[in-house]
Amino acid sequence: MPPPKKRADRKLLSQHAWITLDGGFAARHCLVQDISDSGAKITLDEDASQLPGVIRMAFARDARTGRSCQVVWRRGKSAGVKFL
Repeated sequence: MPPPKKRADRKLLSQHAWITLDGGFAARHCLVQDISDSGAKITLDEDASQLPGVIRMAFARDARTGRSCQVVWRRGKSAGVKFL
């Protein structure tokens, strides 16, 4: 039996960030609650159920910066993302 996967250490952050959708045209504010080497938990101003499967997250509003992320869960205004 394979060993259980160990979750990456998360660091509490509470830092403002922006996610971009639709090829970088629609920037939305979010708050990064915690972050690890593999992903992050974000909180949005609106319901997270409307997020597409892949987004780009950056700590600057510039759409050319940041990291591509896969949304792995959505709950209310919060979502979990995995860095691609």
